[in-house]
Amino acid sequence: MFHPDGPTFFELAQQALSSTDRGYDLLAPKFDLTPFRTPDEVLEVAAARTAKAGAPVRKVLDVCCGTGAAMRWFRPLASEAIVGVDRSTGMLAEAERRLKGAPGSAPMSFVRGDALDLPFEREFDVVTCFGAFGHILEKDEPLFVGQIAKVLAPGGRFVFITGEMPKPTSPSFWLARGFNAAIRIRNLLYKPEFIMYYLTFLLPRATRLLEAHGFREEATRGAFEAPYSHAILVTATLES
Repeated sequence: MFHPDGPTFFELAQQALSSTDRGYDLLAPKFDLTPFRTPDEVLEVAAARTAKAGAPVRKVLDVCCGTGAAMRWFRPLASEAIVGVDRSTGMLAEAERRLKGAPGSAPMSFVRGDALDLPFEREFDVVTCFGAFGHILEKDEPLFVGQIAKVLAPGGRFVFITGEMPKPTSPSFWLARGFNAAIRIRNLLYKPEFIMYYLTFLLPRATRLLEAHGFREEATRGAFEAPYSHAILVTATLES
């Protein structure tokens, strides 16, 4: 649910009628007061399980970092650096502001960049991405996974949360389908487009894409408590 101090209906409408980047620039100051941000309860578990894996972590990259929520939890894992990349300058500014004094000692940096054209190569031991797959069109998902593989060092891990397609008898299935239909109509009638769709990068399609790019996937069901028990924690290790 929205926090009482979160965005108003007018502000959400203004965002929806903007481009994706401009919309998030507008939403950035209140983004953490919306249900769109991945909850800390989920991020804490994802970071703890990544740490327990035991492999040393020098550098972490958070793709589509938003306001830096995941960076806060993953910074203590990094010994050398943690980097957040996002297309929205507003979200990056908010992340830098919110992460002042965050736990951990690794230097933090923030880069304006595109998940489909990351400006790094073979640098990171862990790459994360939370709550952003809806901004990547299905036709671009192979390119996205290829970019993740490009920036990981050999043996590096891609950590993210996803799910499986809900059953057609589930209300969430029809809510998501209805939202997606509304966004397609909006983008057909109004420019610039706002890219945000639900039910994207789900298993098993994500598994096939990862394996095609040299990843070995480990999907953990039941990692999170209700109301997030449906979420699946995925750790994909780059083997080639």
